[in-house]
Amino acid sequence: MPAVRSLRLDPDLDKKLQRAATLRGESVSEFIRRAAADRADATLAERPGRGFDDVAGAIHSEGGRARRSGAAFAEALSRDRPRR
Repeated sequence: MPAVRSLRLDPDLDKKLQRAATLRGESVSEFIRRAAADRADATLAERPGRGFDDVAGAIHSEGGRARRSGAAFAEALSRDRPRR
């Protein structure tokens, strides 16, 4: 049995949904179901942390200043924080 959900829509959004559903030849309920399914699919298909796949590891270097960046960051934090 399908789940029944209830939601509140502001009047402007309700009118917009009615117009859009009419243009598609769908009921408002069907329009909302399809929109919810599309958004859920898109959200679940996203892989967090994968937004930089095309550039991660693309640059190779000898290290230079970046080699010591972690230590420099830790030193900066320790200078700026009072000891407990």
